[in-house]
Amino acid sequence: MKKYLFLLIILLLTAAAAAGCGTGKEQPKAAAEPVNLTVSAAASLQDALEELKTVYAGQNPGVTVTYNFAASGTLQKQIEEGAPVDLFISAGKSQMDALSEKGLILNDSRKDLLGNELVLIARKDSELTGFEDLAGPDVARISIGTPETVPAGQYAREALSKLKLWDKLQPKFVLAKDVRQVLTYVETGNVDAGLVYRSDALAGKEIKVVAAAPADSHAPIVYPMAIIKSTKHQKEAEAFASFLSGAEAMQVFTKYGFKTLR
Repeated sequence: MKKYLFLLIILLLTAAAAAGCGTGKEQPKAAAEPVNLTVSAAASLQDALEELKTVYAGQNPGVTVTYNFAASGTLQKQIEEGAPVDLFISAGKSQMDALSEKGLILNDSRKDLLGNELVLIARKDSELTGFEDLAGPDVARISIGTPETVPAGQYAREALSKLKLWDKLQPKFVLAKDVRQVLTYVETGNVDAGLVYRSDALAGKEIKVVAAAPADSHAPIVYPMAIIKSTKHQKEAEAFASFLSGAEAMQVFTKYGFKTLR
């Protein structure tokens, strides 16, 4: 009798298990953990990258992109000091070269993303006609980015040296922490002229482009991009870098005055 009772219990348990399996319901999969990517980028990229952030968020809801905009030299120092950064986009090669030499980037991920142009700007009512006017008595203050930390300032120094104006203009310089500060100084009339990228000039208010620096007066303006070796989100950083290199992103960059390198 006990034997039959035992078999009956086994049959009932087996039937219950089968019924449970037959409901067709699967255990819910654990949702993927949201990822926050920190991107340190040259200040001149701010407008374009903010627009692209919105586009990317719509396509990748599980990834949040947080930007840190500043002068490329400042960002380089932050990374060297251990700041948690996943992706770096510089406005100059020297900053990326320095990080590469210290083994702080994934060298295989490095890519030249964009180009730009150096231009002389002034307020719309200015009578400036070219670089040579900067040495005249009507120009008291000229703003450029600090050459040691701001790539646009380095390009400005190269260009003005090539044009044999650097030494003459030394007393007039107002150094800025980044290229956007140069733009602000010109917009507000705190300086009579400034040297910025064409992409920044397009974003300016009540200013005009007086002249473009000759292409052979400074090193080519290139924006290199690379993944930081210490990233904890390499896969996601690679995906975002690929997006920034794609055709959709390039249309946005072009709209904001950057040059494609293809």
